[in-house]
Amino acid sequence: MSRLTHLDRSGRARMVDVSDKPATAREAQAAGLVRMSAATRALALSGGGRKGEVIATAELAGVMAAKRTADLIPLCHPLALSKAEVHVEAADDGLAVTARVKTTGATGVEMEALTAVAVACLTLYDMLKAAERGMSIEQVRLVRKSGGASGDWPAP
Repeated sequence: MSRLTHLDRSGRARMVDVSDKPATAREAQAAGLVRMSAATRALALSGGGRKGEVIATAELAGVMAAKRTADLIPLCHPLALSKAEVHVEAADDGLAVTARVKTTGATGVEMEALTAVAVACLTLYDMLKAAERGMSIEQVRLVRKSGGASGDWPAP
């Protein structure tokens, strides 16, 4: 098993030192699903939820979250993002959320993409809970990443 990079030799949490790593183009894509009934999905897609335009609000919340990831995840480096986009679209069993995040830097943007998806999903739940409290947030995962020393990684 590989050594966990966020733990020092004595097992204490630490921020990884990336000062000697070269700045390279980095990108990550993540995805997730908010499972819900067809009626709730239709309500979200119609823009007629009690709290306003559901899809646009969730997409904006995801972008904002990507930019604030270092404030939420204790050992993440604050990054200057060059791109953060979040899309919500209908899926057979709910609403699918995808995020794509890019930067040029010494560390990757996987956590930013995952945070964008998670917060967009939570925003969908918040905005639609008056219609259906039994929704579930599922399958939040990294889909692919590129750049850095480890190179490209596609989800299996």
